[in-house]
Amino acid sequence: MSDQQRILPGSGTTDPYNIEGREAPETRPLIPLGQKSYDGDQQPRMGFFTDTTVCIGCKACEVACKEWNDVPDTIGELTGNSYDNTGGLGADNWRHVAFIEQRKPIYLQENAHLGTPAVEGEPDFRWLMSSDVCKHCTEAPCLDVCPTGSLFRTEFGTVVVQEDICNGCGYCVSACPFGVLEQRERDGRVWKCTLCYDRTKDGLEPACAQACPTDSIQYGPLDELREKANGRLDMLVEAGASDARLYGANEEEYGMGAFFLLLDDPEVYGLPPDPEVVTRKFRSLWGPAAVAASALAAGVAAAFIGGNR
Repeated sequence: MSDQQRILPGSGTTDPYNIEGREAPETRPLIPLGQKSYDGDQQPRMGFFTDTTVCIGCKACEVACKEWNDVPDTIGELTGNSYDNTGGLGADNWRHVAFIEQRKPIYLQENAHLGTPAVEGEPDFRWLMSSDVCKHCTEAPCLDVCPTGSLFRTEFGTVVVQEDICNGCGYCVSACPFGVLEQRERDGRVWKCTLCYDRTKDGLEPACAQACPTDSIQYGPLDELREKANGRLDMLVEAGASDARLYGANEEEYGMGAFFLLLDDPEVYGLPPDPEVVTRKFRSLWGPAAVAASALAAGVAAAFIGGNR
């Protein structure tokens, strides 16, 4: 099967994911059950670096994502939470721009003569804005628990759902520590960011990064992005932003293929401070489970033998 036949169908049609079943089966992605990624053609691991300090909340990323991937429209819905109209990530929101309003000093803006001056007698007011997305985790628990092979890792190290194989079991939904995955109400299947796999296969950057006017969303090889992010962090700390920190950039903690530069605690942005790969716990449970099973079997056998007497 050629590479062209194996890629996810791109946008540009009215039914890019073949929901209506009109696409020929031989053009659909095909991965044997139990195989988590394609063999060969391994590429440098690609991902996102989101610099929230330059996000302006324009939502161009949300619109570009929906338009390219034919994600159902939810942008017209209002949540009543600042300018946030998507609420969070889900099956119909693969990008989510969060707006956090805070009464906090705006040291950087003041020194750069940006922002709105504080009203006399009132503390400074600032907005934190951030475009959230699937993290394409280094150890993806959703990938571990998927029973059908619907979730797989691409040659770029990203995690993609093949929705035509998804059986709607929902195991991945509960396994994800970030609440990214969700089943679409109309069909029960799981949908999420593919990091525009159809575009990256052709050497193009994802639609959201392409549309971002400030380069808050940057796409490229993860090693290069991490180096760039560390340089940016040093610059901010030197400028006085002592709360600045990287989230998800350290592979020794919880490695992510989409990491962030934040100006406050992760919880402020709706991110878990200490995400866990829940499937790691499964390995430590096998020993006690085996001991318990052996004890149970021995007890049943003893009861059976005793009963025969």
